[in-house]
Amino acid sequence: MNRIVIGALGALLLVAAGVFWWQGRAAVEAGAPPPELLNDGEATPAPGPLPTADVRGRRGPAPPEATEMSREQRRFARYDRNGDRIISRNELMATRTAAFRKLDADGNNLLTFEEWAVATGNRFKAADKDGNLQLNAEEFATTRPKPVKANACNCR
Repeated sequence: MNRIVIGALGALLLVAAGVFWWQGRAAVEAGAPPPELLNDGEATPAPGPLPTADVRGRRGPAPPEATEMSREQRRFARYDRNGDRIISRNELMATRTAAFRKLDADGNNLLTFEEWAVATGNRFKAADKDGNLQLNAEEFATTRPKPVKANACNCR
């Protein structure tokens, strides 16, 4: 029963606050000058024609040239996550966490030699297509890291 009474009183207080706010807003708007008058009471002038300029024979400055970043500059920019032109240890290591997690089989954030050896052995076995426990040039080429595809921008 108390909750109902308290709820009803709260609703009435909210309605009363809304009415006071509405009335106060109406009073402020009633005292405002009409939008077509300026601050000193004069009517706003009618808009005139748009200004024009004679630009025949003139030429603006050339747009700045886009500089092509060198391969090393692009590599540096990939590691420099916050763009401060300095690569911290955390920024350098951040790119390696996914590879580390793949090697860390038991997920304890410690990479043992056994975990590394198993991962490396599996990679070797996958590359050794003929099963002779040796990699020829074609088989070794399959162990090359896959190129990272750039994200396609859907900027519309």
